[in-house]
Amino acid sequence: MAKADKAAAIAELTEEFTSSSGAVLTEYRGLTVAQLGELRRNLGDNAKFAVVKNTLTKIAANSAGVDEEFSKLLAGPSAIAFVKGDVVEAAKGLRDFAKANPLLVIKGGVIDGKPMDAAEINRLADLESREVLLAKLAGAMKASMANAAATFNALPTQMALLADALRTKLEESGEAAEAPAGEAPAED
Repeated sequence: MAKADKAAAIAELTEEFTSSSGAVLTEYRGLTVAQLGELRRNLGDNAKFAVVKNTLTKIAANSAGVDEEFSKLLAGPSAIAFVKGDVVEAAKGLRDFAKANPLLVIKGGVIDGKPMDAAEINRLADLESREVLLAKLAGAMKASMANAAATFNALPTQMALLADALRTKLEESGEAAEAPAGEAPAED
């Protein structure tokens, strides 16, 4: 590779690291070109899957300020999924493809500047998508607001029932008090 080509590749990788919300490092040894194409289609527009040279990637990662732990994972044939959108969706795509094609090995990655190992990437893939989590949060908030509204509506109703019970009790005790007083003068 010519020096100018190497500098351009490093600049491109550095840009990918800085503009991505995450980068997942994989080993693709033994996968065919067709399988790699299928993986790229499965990831869609959410992630860019690129086969990289380890030395150039180490330089680009250091330039982008990526943690040193990521650079230690760069050994053997490496490919990186640069995630532009939902990291969970990309992690699921990689994990599902790795289950169907065991030759794809997830080594680790960097998500929002935090290094993650393969187990953490798999746990991330177990999460539900951002949209589902937001929908659940909205549902929980709606339920708590409905409960608060029901509680606020119940207070006046309970107060009215309490006042009615108190009035009934006072009327009963008032009649009981008037009856002996009314009988007492008649006995004299």
